[in-house]
Amino acid sequence: MALLIILNTCFVIVLATSQPCQTPEDFVAVASPGHVMIGGLFAIHEKMLPSEDHPRRPQIHKCAGFEISVFLQTLAMIHSIEMINNSTLLSGVKLGYEIYDTCTEVTAAMAATLRFLSKFNCSRETVEFQCDYSSYEPRVKAVIGAGYSEITMAVSRMLNLQLMPQVSYESTVEILSDKVRFPSFLRTVPSDFYQTKAMAHLIRKSGWNWIGIITTDDDYGRLALHTFTIQAAANNVCIAFKEVFPAFLSDNTIEIRVNQTLETIIAEAKVNVIVVFLRKFHVFSLFNKAIEKNINKIWIASDNWSTATKIITIPNVKKIGKVVGFTFRRGDLSSFHSFLQTLHKYPNINNKPLHEYTMLVSACEHVQNSELSKCISNHSQENLTYKAKKAMEINCMKNDFLWHYTEPGLIHSVQLAVLALGYAIRDLCQVRDCQKPNAFQTWELLDMLKNVTFTDGRNSFHFDTNGDLNTGYDVVLWKEINGHMTIAKMAEYDLQNDVFITANQETKNEFKKLKKILSKCSKECSPGQMKKTTRSQHICCYECVSCPENHYSNQTDMDHCLLCNNETHWAPVRSATCFEKEVEFLDWDDSLAILLVALSLLGITFVLAIGIIFTRNLNTPVVKSSGGLMVCYVILFCHFLNFASTGFFIGEPQDFTCRTRQTLFGVSFTLCISCILMKSLKILLAFSFDPKLQNFLKCLYKPILIIATCTGVQVVICTLWLMFAAPAVDENVSLPKMLYSYSSHSVDSLAVSPVSLDASKGMVATNPRPGGEPAAWQKGKGLQTQAFPHICQESATIVQKTLPRKRISSI
Repeated sequence: MALLIILNTCFVIVLATSQPCQTPEDFVAVASPGHVMIGGLFAIHEKMLPSEDHPRRPQIHKCAGFEISVFLQTLAMIHSIEMINNSTLLSGVKLGYEIYDTCTEVTAAMAATLRFLSKFNCSRETVEFQCDYSSYEPRVKAVIGAGYSEITMAVSRMLNLQLMPQVSYESTVEILSDKVRFPSFLRTVPSDFYQTKAMAHLIRKSGWNWIGIITTDDDYGRLALHTFTIQAAANNVCIAFKEVFPAFLSDNTIEIRVNQTLETIIAEAKVNVIVVFLRKFHVFSLFNKAIEKNINKIWIASDNWSTATKIITIPNVKKIGKVVGFTFRRGDLSSFHSFLQTLHKYPNINNKPLHEYTMLVSACEHVQNSELSKCISNHSQENLTYKAKKAMEINCMKNDFLWHYTEPGLIHSVQLAVLALGYAIRDLCQVRDCQKPNAFQTWELLDMLKNVTFTDGRNSFHFDTNGDLNTGYDVVLWKEINGHMTIAKMAEYDLQNDVFITANQETKNEFKKLKKILSKCSKECSPGQMKKTTRSQHICCYECVSCPENHYSNQTDMDHCLLCNNETHWAPVRSATCFEKEVEFLDWDDSLAILLVALSLLGITFVLAIGIIFTRNLNTPVVKSSGGLMVCYVILFCHFLNFASTGFFIGEPQDFTCRTRQTLFGVSFTLCISCILMKSLKILLAFSFDPKLQNFLKCLYKPILIIATCTGVQVVICTLWLMFAAPAVDENVSLPKMLYSYSSHSVDSLAVSPVSLDASKGMVATNPRPGGEPAAWQKGKGLQTQAFPHICQESATIVQKTLPRKRISSI
């Protein structure tokens, strides 16, 4: 802790918010001479007070709102330069600096830039116009800053004229990587391209797709919004609302926009994640109002405010919900911490920010550290009057308070900017006498800076082709520990591989906790469903509909259902998977097959029994009147084949069985019917009393010729059928369960030929009328009885052809 000794006599000091600019020297915040001068731009005050003159005059006005975090960045630059001067890096060459307060205003930064570009050692401090600035000697050799991208872009366009190196420690807007428009710009932080990519990745990883975004109405906010919108779309993340705040505190509409934004957040109840690209004072105002309205969300913080102590120490800040932020990688700050501990020894004569900080802390000496920031902010908004007493030692530096306010990532970025310039100057001064002001030109330093490799003592760094230093990000989470809000590191973000690297299981659990919070426009579609976009313009707003038959979805929130392989798989409605089709056919253990086999065996048994009876009664009148043993055996054998053909209708279908059963049945059936036809003609001949008809029937009655002709025709027809229109197993995959049937090419009826059909019909037609002799009539009835099983089996065969023999269904 530092002690400030006040002058012996009592006096009254009136400290304005910042001293008005009367001369160019008054405009300088901090200065130290050296052989090589480096400029610095820092927004030590958060706003510039508006002019009270009417009409307004072109003059630099007073600034208000002392920013402790930026003041620390200024001290980091001073400390880093002093570290180089006290080291052997630049032997005999001293770095000097001129640091200016931009007051978060482009106009103030432009005024400082004009002084940077003014001619060296010129009492008039003018910027000369030249067609070629190759040999021009400006006041400084390089510029570190500014912090805000809006200011940095304006300054860079002016520095481009002389190709003066500009190294920013905080400006992240992606457009600054364009070396055509910003050829002299470099930075020690990654581009917003990577930050927005990391944010979108985190949002997708956490299962969120319905978010809001708040930005500022300046180059930084607009370009960040544009870049993030692209990254969000690439990760299927939808933006529910976009709110834009005025860029500067001097705009009196900020409070109105904050209230409107909070109303929007309340109205969008499904939005629980909000990405915030704002400056610290915007977030400070936003969170204070959000606490009043009890708004609890997840806030994704940009690197601009993710570690801002001013915001973390807001009373009851835990009520706003969770804050997940991205910050620059931190380095070793032990030397800077030691510097802060001895800050009271550092002269503040040429350090106006340090002098102002001392006055402010002295005015707030009665306030505890927890309230010191608020006290400093209140006092720095207006003229400060206080008394200093003789020989009073006041604990004014508040070193622990300053260290608590340090943002490690930004401090390290400032250190890297100074180190990069130091190493580049070292490389230039190896063959030059850099104690002379004209030892090298700014454009030479720029060329060396683009290719320099430097180190912070632990890691080596170099700028890429875009002038960026892609060091990566730390992902931090605001956590309450012992009643105080602290910043805990969750993971590291690897820019090259686009992955989050977690250190331990505890940090992994933090990511899992984030996933439990929902921020979606629509409910998640379960497996077996797909998303159907509603009339909303956002793809994240949809309805869940079931997958149709033969389609499936095996993940949540699928855009479309996948089609099953219709030949081997199938799926019911709202299925999460495809089921393999099972081959089903009339198997031997099916009840219907067992019934058919039983009836066929019964029929074969009857055939064998009748054959045995006929054989044992071969010489009886009954057998002889039936046509003899040969005719009976032929008929019985045909019956046997017909019953046996039933076995070809059972079992897994094959082309062979299909062809065999039809041919076997057709030929055997025709042979049987031909025998019966021959017997029918014999009966008709016996009962005919017309001599002419009797003579005709005698000529027609040729048993062997009739049987051979009918059977032969049937054989020829079946042979032609097998050659040109053979049946085959046919697949029907259009049904939910795939069916196998026999394709007959529309001529399958040839298996039961017209010859056999006509023969059976003729046999029945030629049977005698009732009224003849009883014995003969009984014989005719026997013929009809013999034909009936064949006609029934023929009809059953035709019916069986139309039924599927094989199908595939679900298991």
